[in-house]
Amino acid sequence: MRMALDLAQAAADTGEVPVGAVVVDEASGTVIASGSNGPIGTHDPTAHAEIVALRAAARALGNYRLTDLTLYVTLEPCTMCAGAISHARIGRVVWGADDPKGGAVIHGARVFDQPTCHWKPRIEGGVLATEGGDLLRQFFRRRRAGTATMTER
Repeated sequence: MRMALDLAQAAADTGEVPVGAVVVDEASGTVIASGSNGPIGTHDPTAHAEIVALRAAARALGNYRLTDLTLYVTLEPCTMCAGAISHARIGRVVWGADDPKGGAVIHGARVFDQPTCHWKPRIEGGVLATEGGDLLRQFFRRRRAGTATMTER
């Protein structure tokens, strides 16, 4: 999660919403792939940290099925990301800060609880939640105050 937090900070430094994600093979302790939010810079609304990390992991392994891997992400995944996590068959999802407005794991749509969800990973929230939440609060505070960089607006 510390690596994901570093990626979130790097995203914030470039004007992206500060979210970072890391895909890990827990059995070997190997980091398979990582990603940070990039919708603004890439002009891609799907470039959430989780999606970026999942795509990189699938390329690295030569397989879109990512079973038995763990995805660490600094913010509770949204509906789109939860759907991608399910399709990739990630074994476990660990997130930092809860997202009462946009989250879809324990808030909102609760994607993994739906009867139509074909793959349900193990989930764990609240890991280094304060650090991840602080990054987000600071980012949006700067944006509301008008002190954000042009790309943050």
